[in-house]
Parts: sequence; C-alpha cells; structure tokens
Amino acid sequence: MKMLKVTLKRSLIGKPEKLRKVVHALGLRKINQSVLHKDSPSIRGMIHKTSHLIDVREAAEE
Repeated sequence: MKMLKVTLKRSLIGKPEKLRKVVHALGLRKINQSVLHKDSPSIRGMIHKTSHLIDVREAAEE
C-alpha cells in the first residue's frame, strides 16, 4: 500500500476550529512536522480539505 508523507507548512492561527481539528486528526501539531499515513479515501479527503496548509509527497514503503 502506498504511503503519504504529510507536512504542515502554514500556521493554524486565525483558521476556523473545524479546519484545526482536521489538521490535528492528521497528527500534525507544529509547522514543518511530518507524519506518514497510508493512502486511503478518508486521508485523501482530509488532505483535500487542508491542501492550502500542508504539503503531501509519496513516501517509500517501510
């Protein structure tokens, strides 16, 4: 299964609470923090909703 490396690139200051919760659900807390997620429809939906705040790249499988 493909893995996605998701990195928070923009601050959450001044963003709506709903958007903050989505970013926190992805496991991101600080700017430039990266997390790995399996490529699934639910993760893709979260990425689509927060695409202006994060950077997404395909990661090598571990």
